[in-house]
Amino acid sequence: MKTNDITKAKNPAMRGALNALIRAAAAARKIAIQTDTHLVIFKDGKIQRLSADELRLQDETKDAMRS
Repeated sequence: MKTNDITKAKNPAMRGALNALIRAAAAARKIAIQTDTHLVIFKDGKIQRLSADELRLQDETKDAMRS
């Protein structure tokens, strides 16, 4: 199911699933930074480990771009 399709699902739980996943990912990033641990993600068909320092740098870059 594509992102556009899931927002139009008949089941209300399915409609909310994408937002729940986004919130869970943000929480996982925050916890990894707080505990100085790696975050394991699947990106571009590969498993990647991002260190807390890399996550902090990504957050700083995002913040700088917003300003």
